[in-house]
Amino acid sequence: MILAKRPEVDRFLAKPDAGIRAAVIHGKDRSGVAERAEVLCRAITPDLNDPFNVTLLTDSDIDGDEARLEEALTALSMIGGRRLVRVRLGGDKASVDKLLAGALKTHAEGLFNPDCMLVVEAGALGRESALRKAAEAGKGSVGIACYEDEAGDIARMTREALAVDKVGLTTDALAAFVARLPRERGLMRQEIERLALYVGPGSGRTIDVDELEAHLGVEADASLSDAALQAFGGRPAPAQGGLRRALAEGESAVMAVRSASIHLGKLRRINVLQNAGAGAKEAAKAAGVFWKQENEMLRQARAWRLEELDVVQDSVNTADVATKTTGMPEHLIAERLLLEIAARARRLGL
Repeated sequence: MILAKRPEVDRFLAKPDAGIRAAVIHGKDRSGVAERAEVLCRAITPDLNDPFNVTLLTDSDIDGDEARLEEALTALSMIGGRRLVRVRLGGDKASVDKLLAGALKTHAEGLFNPDCMLVVEAGALGRESALRKAAEAGKGSVGIACYEDEAGDIARMTREALAVDKVGLTTDALAAFVARLPRERGLMRQEIERLALYVGPGSGRTIDVDELEAHLGVEADASLSDAALQAFGGRPAPAQGGLRRALAEGESAVMAVRSASIHLGKLRRINVLQNAGAGAKEAAKAAGVFWKQENEMLRQARAWRLEELDVVQDSVNTADVATKTTGMPEHLIAERLLLEIAARARRLGL
């Protein structure tokens, strides 16, 4: 079965049909895929860390080991409740695609544990994918393709997210904000969260276009995002100075690390889009790059290739955990991260 329309997809994710035993959620926007899979998995079992009812596998776990997937799908719950098998695919290996397709078909027919739900998260699957075909053809399975969100969907998501913090945007400001957002769910969520922090969570305020532009202008010229821009551009002193100014103005080291993560995500998005054939300016716009930063971001993207960004992503993740758990001075953790990024940028020729 194929689910394509947003209302029917949302209904299924929140309350999956009892007769459905397998779902394949796929698309280019991996954060969008992960977000939808999270909703579905929590509808099956609220505790996704339950070792008795939840099994998490990756493509490397099951590559060439069909028995491991079958064991997970046939296992019974030891404490009651519905079992969940969650498979996250990081690549598009044909052998894994074929193996999963066979297991999904068998499971959807109820030949393994019929009370178990199989949820597969994948990148964009072409129509030739055996896994996609199996999910869409079976009566006990569904295929859900995650396409880029339309402007109306993004506006709705923005309004709902801001409403949780009791803040809002006027109609014109909302349209302006949506037009500037990157078209990847993970980055969208981060930008909306930053806006809510700027307006003031719980304040009940609704800001207009002028105040929104002031926020975006500050973000572009003299904020944590500027410190990240300087670091990825190979300029350690301005990056360090920008960070210290932001911290003096009351920003946190946690937000500094998050800004570096957001900047990295935009560079990654530009790389991916250009590798897929998009033009440079088109890729920058889709990644949500502020127009004043476009030339600098494209200069950086030419040097920061995906493999280099993967290395820095590990450093960002480590710093994020360190600011929350180690007890070390947070500002030193953030400063060390930006200096490390700047040093790598210089080695890349920036």
